[in-house]
Amino acid sequence: MNQDFIAQSEKTAAILQRFNDAFQNHDPSALPELVAEDCTIENTVPAPDGARYVGREACLELWQGIAGDRSGGFDLEEIFAAGERGTIRWRYRYDGGSIRGVNLMRVRDGLIVEAMGYVKGG
Repeated sequence: MNQDFIAQSEKTAAILQRFNDAFQNHDPSALPELVAEDCTIENTVPAPDGARYVGREACLELWQGIAGDRSGGFDLEEIFAAGERGTIRWRYRYDGGSIRGVNLMRVRDGLIVEAMGYVKGG
């Protein structure tokens, strides 16, 4: 495998781990240094397609709100990275239950530029 691809994959995995840590630690202050100006999110809600957030400020507002909410929490199941692309599998625990999901992410120049979230339907 190409050494540049391997190095990029390792960098992407490290960024996604830091991103995930912010949610697991309920630390919204860790997110600004991870999000690009042109970041775009496709959220898991509302069903079926989720809301779209465009730009750093909109993405940070959403993610920091989730990270700071102590009424629920994320359990990491897996982080996988291939070049600039990455996948985070997770379970979100809340009062009365949990839901499993996945984020498909893209990292460019050490910053998150794209996140698409999906959850398992019931």
